[in-house]
Amino acid sequence: MAATGRAVDAFVRDHLTGSSAPDGGLFEAMQYAALGPGKRFRPALVMAGAELFALPHPSALRVAAAIELVHTYSLVHDDLPCMDDDDLRRGRPTTHVKFGEATAVLVGDALLPLAFELLVHPETHSRAEVRIELVRGLAVASGAHGMVVGQMLDLAAEHRVLDLDGITRLQELKTGALITFACESPAVLAEASGGERAALRAFARDLGLAFQITDDILDVEGTAAAVGKGVGKDASAGKATFVSLLGVEAARARADGLMEQAAAHLDCFGARAATLRALGRFVVQRSA
Repeated sequence: MAATGRAVDAFVRDHLTGSSAPDGGLFEAMQYAALGPGKRFRPALVMAGAELFALPHPSALRVAAAIELVHTYSLVHDDLPCMDDDDLRRGRPTTHVKFGEATAVLVGDALLPLAFELLVHPETHSRAEVRIELVRGLAVASGAHGMVVGQMLDLAAEHRVLDLDGITRLQELKTGALITFACESPAVLAEASGGERAALRAFARDLGLAFQITDDILDVEGTAAAVGKGVGKDASAGKATFVSLLGVEAARARADGLMEQAAAHLDCFGARAATLRALGRFVVQRSA
């Protein structure tokens, strides 16, 4: 993850350098949002998946960077006062706190199309059909059939009680959709078989839920200094979470079980999936 983070940050930095024309501080704010401290977990999934198919590093890196830009855009907008109203992200003031709310909106608006600009470039893949499939996959994962509707359901959850099935569906969309695309995108680049894609999707579904359950646990047990963002907000807002419904220990057991199940989906790849399995273990063992 550290190596991926360095590579992705260097690549993104090269693409977030403004021209000599005045930009009102837009590129400075974009760099602040995109290059701040972070795990770069989703890009790491892409690069680990690239190992399965021996993909060229520059091609996989473009996809990894595109996914990180979409993830960053979502964080910038989610933190806004009209959404989750957070002041801290990745251990620093959120983008709207640092630069103002209007600039933060524009930062998200600029990061999102840049991600698709990266995907459609011929350096991502020589075949236009593959690039189109990547664009479509990221659009679905990040839009009204994925991350955005998940955020909408999350906002609505402040005013209604969700059961376990409801929370699972919400998180499969808000958190899981982009994780699923990150896991499947190397198979798209490799033009892999349907069976291999299905295995990666199944792995990603369990991984995404385990990731969110661990987030819910950290929201209860962690500190803002360790986690890098505000904690305890779900409980304060009266939102149902995996922890509020299951309890901490049962939620932790469910996350562990999901990761065992996720790892089993990778059996068809054998030793080639060692890094993906390690990332799965990280998900449930992390403290931030």
